[in-house]
Amino acid sequence: MGSSGKPRIHLYLDDRRPCPEGFVLAKTAEECKQLLSECEVNILSLDFDLGYMEPTGDEVARFLAAELNVRSFPQEIYLHTSSDYGRLIMYQMLYPHMPAGTKLHNGSMPPAVLARAAGGAS
Repeated sequence: MGSSGKPRIHLYLDDRRPCPEGFVLAKTAEECKQLLSECEVNILSLDFDLGYMEPTGDEVARFLAAELNVRSFPQEIYLHTSSDYGRLIMYQMLYPHMPAGTKLHNGSMPPAVLARAAGGAS
């Protein structure tokens, strides 16, 4: 449990890629927003394209920027999408709204982060 009494998780948004070990998978923007509301998220990794006619990862970035308070913001955010356009949109949406201490990474999680998450570490 996190300091707020909410479950503490690592969250992975993607409709196609396999979920890394130690992460909770959200396949849609709505699932991701719900988990962000219900849990403390240490590491968040976002995809942009989430299927035909589905809201994209920028919906989640917009949600984070507009609706979450500083205490609910993930500690680290990775933009693992293969869409250069999507990565840029999400980065530009998130960067001005990040609280001090949050790290925003313009790319995928490196092996050390994946290993840390798989081992259950924050």
